[in-house]
Amino acid sequence: MQEIAIEHIVQELANIRESALQQRQRLSQPPKLPSRKALGQCVEWLAAALFPNRLGDPDIQANAINFYVGTTLDKALRELQHQIRLELAFKSPSEPINQFRTQAHNFTAQFSEQLPHIRLQLDTDLEAAYQGDPAADSVDEILVSYPGILALIHYRIAHVLHGLGLTIIARLMTEIAHSQTGIDIHPGAQIGDHFFIDHGTGVVIGETAIIGSHVRLYQAVTLGAKNFPKDANGHLVKKFERHPILEDHVVVYAGATILGRITIGKHSIIGGNVWVTRSVPANSHVTQAHSDAKPIPVAA
Repeated sequence: MQEIAIEHIVQELANIRESALQQRQRLSQPPKLPSRKALGQCVEWLAAALFPNRLGDPDIQANAINFYVGTTLDKALRELQHQIRLELAFKSPSEPINQFRTQAHNFTAQFSEQLPHIRLQLDTDLEAAYQGDPAADSVDEILVSYPGILALIHYRIAHVLHGLGLTIIARLMTEIAHSQTGIDIHPGAQIGDHFFIDHGTGVVIGETAIIGSHVRLYQAVTLGAKNFPKDANGHLVKKFERHPILEDHVVVYAGATILGRITIGKHSIIGGNVWVTRSVPANSHVTQAHSDAKPIPVAA
Protein backbone atom coordinates (compact mmCIF):
# COMPACT_ATOMS: atom_id res chain seq x y z
CA MET A 1 0.00 0.00 0.00
CA GLN A 2 1.35 3.41 -0.94
CA GLU A 3 1.96 5.68 2.05
CA ILE A 4 0.20 9.01 2.35
CA ALA A 5 2.44 12.00 2.94
CA ILE A 6 1.43 13.61 6.20
CA GLU A 7 4.49 15.66 7.17
CA HIS A 8 3.04 18.87 5.75
CA ILE A 9 -0.27 18.21 7.55
CA VAL A 10 1.55 17.78 10.87
CA GLN A 11 3.39 21.07 10.28
CA GLU A 12 0.21 22.94 9.34
CA LEU A 13 -1.55 21.66 12.45
CA ALA A 14 1.46 22.75 14.54
CA ASN A 15 1.26 26.25 13.05
CA ILE A 16 -2.46 26.51 13.77
CA ARG A 17 -1.96 25.18 17.30
CA GLU A 18 0.80 27.65 18.09
CA SER A 19 -1.26 30.51 16.71
CA ALA A 20 -4.21 29.54 18.90
CA LEU A 21 -2.01 29.25 21.99
CA GLN A 22 -0.47 32.64 21.24
CA GLN A 23 -3.89 34.25 20.97
CA ARG A 24 -4.78 32.81 24.38
CA GLN A 25 -1.39 33.89 25.76
CA ARG A 26 -0.46 30.28 26.58
CA LEU A 27 2.34 29.70 24.07
CA SER A 28 5.08 29.09 26.65
CA GLN A 29 4.57 25.79 28.48
CA PRO A 30 0.81 25.44 27.95
CA PRO A 31 -0.62 23.76 31.08
CA LYS A 32 -2.60 20.53 30.86
CA LEU A 33 -6.34 20.53 31.42
CA PRO A 34 -8.06 18.03 33.72
CA SER A 35 -8.68 14.71 31.98
CA ARG A 36 -12.23 13.86 30.95
CA LYS A 37 -11.36 10.15 30.99
CA ALA A 38 -9.84 10.31 34.48
CA LEU A 39 -12.79 12.28 35.83
CA GLY A 40 -15.20 9.75 34.36
CA GLN A 41 -13.38 7.02 36.27
CA CYS A 42 -13.37 9.22 39.36
CA VAL A 43 -17.17 9.62 39.28
CA GLU A 44 -17.57 5.85 38.83
CA TRP A 45 -15.45 5.24 41.93
CA LEU A 46 -17.33 7.87 43.92
CA ALA A 47 -20.68 6.39 42.88
CA ALA A 48 -19.44 2.94 43.93
CA ALA A 49 -18.38 4.31 47.32
CA LEU A 50 -21.77 5.99 47.76
CA PHE A 51 -23.75 2.91 46.70
CA PRO A 52 -21.40 -0.07 47.15
CA ASN A 53 -24.11 -2.74 47.13
CA ARG A 54 -25.58 -1.66 43.80
CA LEU A 55 -22.87 0.28 41.92
CA GLY A 56 -19.80 -1.35 43.42
CA ASP A 57 -18.12 -4.73 42.98
CA PRO A 58 -20.89 -7.31 42.47
CA ASP A 59 -18.86 -9.94 44.34
CA ILE A 60 -18.34 -7.87 47.47
CA GLN A 61 -19.14 -9.64 50.75
CA ALA A 62 -21.23 -7.99 53.47
CA ASN A 63 -18.39 -8.06 56.00
CA ALA A 64 -16.05 -6.31 53.54
CA ILE A 65 -18.25 -3.38 52.50
CA ASN A 66 -16.56 -0.76 54.69
CA PHE A 67 -13.13 -1.88 53.51
CA TYR A 68 -14.30 -1.71 49.90
CA VAL A 69 -15.78 1.76 50.41
CA GLY A 70 -12.57 2.97 52.04
CA THR A 71 -10.24 1.68 49.33
CA THR A 72 -12.52 2.87 46.51
CA LEU A 73 -12.91 6.29 48.07
CA ASP A 74 -9.16 6.54 48.55
CA LYS A 75 -8.59 5.88 44.82
CA ALA A 76 -11.24 8.39 43.84
CA LEU A 77 -9.97 11.17 46.09
CA ARG A 78 -6.34 10.67 45.05
CA GLU A 79 -7.31 10.99 41.40
CA LEU A 80 -9.60 13.94 42.11
CA GLN A 81 -6.81 15.73 43.96
CA HIS A 82 -4.53 15.33 40.95
CA GLN A 83 -7.19 16.67 38.61
CA ILE A 84 -7.77 19.63 40.94
CA ARG A 85 -4.05 20.44 40.76
CA LEU A 86 -4.33 20.44 36.97
CA GLU A 87 -7.26 22.86 37.04
CA LEU A 88 -5.52 25.19 39.49
CA ALA A 89 -2.37 25.18 37.36
CA PHE A 90 -4.38 25.83 34.20
CA LYS A 91 -6.01 28.86 35.80
CA SER A 92 -2.60 30.16 36.97
CA PRO A 93 -0.30 29.19 34.08
CA SER A 94 2.66 31.20 35.36
CA GLU A 95 2.92 28.99 38.46
CA PRO A 96 4.36 25.43 38.48
CA ILE A 97 1.85 22.68 39.21
CA ASN A 98 3.69 21.63 42.39
CA GLN A 99 2.72 24.99 43.92
CA PHE A 100 -0.86 23.77 44.23
CA ARG A 101 -0.39 20.58 46.26
CA THR A 102 -1.68 22.01 49.53
CA GLN A 103 -4.54 23.89 47.93
CA ALA A 104 -5.63 20.81 45.97
CA HIS A 105 -5.47 18.71 49.14
CA ASN A 106 -7.64 21.21 51.00
CA PHE A 107 -10.23 21.33 48.22
CA THR A 108 -10.34 17.53 48.12
CA ALA A 109 -10.81 17.33 51.88
CA GLN A 110 -13.64 19.89 51.75
CA PHE A 111 -15.33 17.94 49.00
CA SER A 112 -15.00 14.62 50.80
CA GLU A 113 -16.81 16.01 53.86
CA GLN A 114 -19.88 16.57 51.66
CA LEU A 115 -20.16 12.96 50.48
CA PRO A 116 -22.63 11.87 53.21
CA HIS A 117 -24.84 14.84 52.30
CA ILE A 118 -24.63 13.92 48.60
CA ARG A 119 -25.71 10.36 49.44
CA LEU A 120 -28.70 11.65 51.44
CA GLN A 121 -29.74 13.96 48.57
CA LEU A 122 -29.54 11.11 46.08
CA ASP A 123 -31.65 8.93 48.36
CA THR A 124 -34.41 11.56 48.16
CA ASP A 125 -34.07 11.65 44.36
CA LEU A 126 -34.42 7.87 44.23
CA GLU A 127 -37.50 8.01 46.43
CA ALA A 128 -39.03 10.71 44.22
CA ALA A 129 -38.42 8.57 41.13
CA TYR A 130 -39.97 5.51 42.76
CA GLN A 131 -43.03 7.43 43.93
CA GLY A 132 -43.35 9.27 40.61
CA ASP A 133 -43.04 6.40 38.13
CA PRO A 134 -45.66 3.62 38.19
CA ALA A 135 -43.39 1.53 35.95
CA ALA A 136 -40.66 1.34 38.60
CA ASP A 137 -40.59 -1.94 40.52
CA SER A 138 -37.97 -0.90 43.08
CA VAL A 139 -35.55 1.82 44.12
CA ASP A 140 -32.70 -0.54 43.23
CA GLU A 141 -33.95 -0.82 39.64
CA ILE A 142 -34.03 2.97 39.38
CA LEU A 143 -30.51 3.35 40.75
CA VAL A 144 -28.91 0.96 38.29
CA SER A 145 -30.95 1.74 35.17
CA TYR A 146 -32.56 5.21 35.08
CA PRO A 147 -30.68 7.86 33.07
CA GLY A 148 -32.11 10.63 35.25
CA ILE A 149 -30.44 9.17 38.32
CA LEU A 150 -27.14 8.72 36.50
CA ALA A 151 -27.27 12.40 35.50
CA LEU A 152 -28.10 13.42 39.08
CA ILE A 153 -25.20 11.41 40.53
CA HIS A 154 -22.86 13.36 38.27
CA TYR A 155 -24.64 16.65 39.00
CA ARG A 156 -24.74 16.27 42.81
CA ILE A 157 -21.00 15.53 42.87
CA ALA A 158 -20.16 18.26 40.36
CA HIS A 159 -22.30 20.89 42.11
CA VAL A 160 -20.20 20.63 45.27
CA LEU A 161 -17.00 21.02 43.26
CA HIS A 162 -18.50 23.96 41.35
CA GLY A 163 -19.26 25.60 44.69
CA LEU A 164 -15.56 25.29 45.57
CA GLY A 165 -14.67 27.18 42.39
CA LEU A 166 -13.52 24.11 40.48
CA THR A 167 -15.63 24.99 37.48
CA ILE A 168 -13.71 23.08 34.79
CA ILE A 169 -13.83 19.76 36.63
CA ALA A 170 -17.46 20.28 37.53
CA ARG A 171 -18.45 21.05 33.95
CA LEU A 172 -16.53 18.04 32.60
CA MET A 173 -18.36 15.77 35.04
CA THR A 174 -21.83 16.94 34.04
CA GLU A 175 -20.91 16.86 30.36
CA ILE A 176 -19.89 13.21 30.76
CA ALA A 177 -23.41 12.53 32.00
CA HIS A 178 -24.82 14.68 29.19
CA SER A 179 -23.09 12.54 26.57
CA GLN A 180 -24.30 9.33 28.25
CA THR A 181 -27.91 10.31 28.98
CA GLY A 182 -28.84 13.30 26.81
CA ILE A 183 -29.56 15.25 30.02
CA ASP A 184 -27.72 18.58 30.26
CA ILE A 185 -27.53 19.95 33.81
CA HIS A 186 -25.12 22.81 34.43
CA PRO A 187 -23.24 22.17 37.70
CA GLY A 188 -23.97 25.72 38.84
CA ALA A 189 -27.74 25.15 38.91
CA GLN A 190 -29.33 24.87 42.35
CA ILE A 191 -31.57 21.82 42.75
CA GLY A 192 -33.47 20.83 45.88
CA ASP A 193 -34.22 17.39 47.28
CA HIS A 194 -36.65 14.82 45.85
CA PHE A 195 -35.88 15.80 42.25
CA PHE A 196 -37.04 13.48 39.45
CA ILE A 197 -36.30 13.62 35.73
CA ASP A 198 -38.48 11.06 33.98
CA HIS A 199 -37.21 9.62 30.67
CA GLY A 200 -34.83 12.55 30.50
CA THR A 201 -33.55 12.81 26.93
CA GLY A 202 -33.24 16.43 25.87
CA VAL A 203 -33.64 18.03 29.30
CA VAL A 204 -31.61 21.26 29.66
CA ILE A 205 -31.11 23.05 33.00
CA GLY A 206 -29.14 26.28 32.79
CA GLU A 207 -26.39 27.60 35.03
CA THR A 208 -28.46 29.97 37.19
CA ALA A 209 -31.66 27.92 37.37
CA ILE A 210 -33.08 27.35 40.85
CA ILE A 211 -35.26 24.29 41.42
CA GLY A 212 -37.08 23.68 44.69
CA SER A 213 -37.98 20.42 46.41
CA HIS A 214 -40.27 17.72 45.01
CA VAL A 215 -39.99 18.97 41.42
CA ARG A 216 -40.54 16.66 38.45
CA LEU A 217 -39.43 17.22 34.84
CA TYR A 218 -40.16 15.12 31.78
CA GLN A 219 -38.12 14.69 28.62
CA ALA A 220 -37.12 17.63 26.41
CA VAL A 221 -37.83 20.29 29.04
CA THR A 222 -35.68 23.41 28.74
CA LEU A 223 -34.98 25.79 31.62
CA GLY A 224 -33.07 28.34 29.61
CA ALA A 225 -32.16 31.99 29.13
CA LYS A 226 -34.45 34.28 27.15
CA ASN A 227 -31.78 36.53 25.69
CA PHE A 228 -28.06 37.20 25.81
CA PRO A 229 -27.21 40.86 26.44
CA LYS A 230 -23.89 42.30 25.30
CA ASP A 231 -21.62 44.89 26.89
CA ALA A 232 -20.41 48.12 25.31
CA ASN A 233 -17.73 46.20 23.40
CA GLY A 234 -20.19 43.75 21.92
CA HIS A 235 -19.16 40.86 24.15
CA LEU A 236 -21.71 38.60 25.84
CA VAL A 237 -22.42 39.52 29.46
CA LYS A 238 -21.74 36.50 31.63
CA LYS A 239 -22.52 35.34 35.16
CA PHE A 240 -25.88 37.02 35.69
CA GLU A 241 -29.18 35.45 36.76
CA ARG A 242 -30.91 34.50 33.53
CA HIS A 243 -32.62 31.14 34.09
CA PRO A 244 -35.98 30.25 35.68
CA ILE A 245 -36.89 29.58 39.29
CA LEU A 246 -39.15 26.57 39.90
CA GLU A 247 -40.65 26.54 43.37
CA ASP A 248 -41.56 23.40 45.34
CA HIS A 249 -43.86 20.70 43.93
CA VAL A 250 -43.80 21.95 40.33
CA VAL A 251 -44.35 19.49 37.46
CA VAL A 252 -43.18 20.32 33.94
CA TYR A 253 -44.31 18.01 31.16
CA ALA A 254 -42.49 16.93 28.01
CA GLY A 255 -41.23 19.53 25.58
CA ALA A 256 -42.03 22.59 27.70
CA THR A 257 -39.70 25.58 27.34
CA ILE A 258 -39.35 28.00 30.24
CA LEU A 259 -37.10 30.97 29.53
CA GLY A 260 -35.65 33.89 31.46
CA ARG A 261 -35.44 34.82 35.13
CA ILE A 262 -39.07 34.08 35.86
CA THR A 263 -40.73 32.16 38.68
CA ILE A 264 -43.06 29.20 38.41
CA GLY A 265 -45.02 29.22 41.65
CA LYS A 266 -45.27 26.20 43.92
CA HIS A 267 -47.68 23.36 43.07
CA SER A 268 -47.95 24.58 39.46
CA ILE A 269 -48.26 22.32 36.43
CA ILE A 270 -46.71 23.31 33.10
CA GLY A 271 -48.15 21.29 30.24
CA GLY A 272 -46.28 19.72 27.36
CA ASN A 273 -44.81 21.79 24.51
CA VAL A 274 -45.74 25.17 26.00
CA TRP A 275 -43.54 28.26 25.83
CA VAL A 276 -43.39 30.22 29.12
CA THR A 277 -41.60 33.58 29.37
CA ARG A 278 -43.53 35.23 32.22
CA SER A 279 -43.84 34.28 35.87
CA VAL A 280 -46.95 32.45 36.99
CA PRO A 281 -48.30 32.29 40.56
CA ALA A 282 -48.63 29.24 42.77
CA ASN A 283 -51.17 26.54 41.87
CA SER A 284 -51.21 27.53 38.18
CA HIS A 285 -52.06 25.13 35.37
CA VAL A 286 -50.61 26.17 32.00
CA THR A 287 -51.32 24.19 28.83
CA GLN A 288 -51.42 24.84 25.09
CA ALA A 289 -55.21 24.97 25.08
CA HIS A 290 -55.70 27.33 27.99
CA SER A 291 -54.19 28.75 31.13
CA ASP A 292 -55.80 29.33 34.49
CA ALA A 293 -52.76 31.35 35.55
CA LYS A 294 -52.62 35.10 35.63
CA PRO A 295 -49.07 36.01 34.56
CA ILE A 296 -47.17 38.13 37.04
CA PRO A 297 -46.33 41.48 35.40
CA VAL A 298 -42.69 42.01 34.52
CA ALA A 299 -41.17 44.87 36.50
CA ALA A 300 -40.49 47.96 34.45
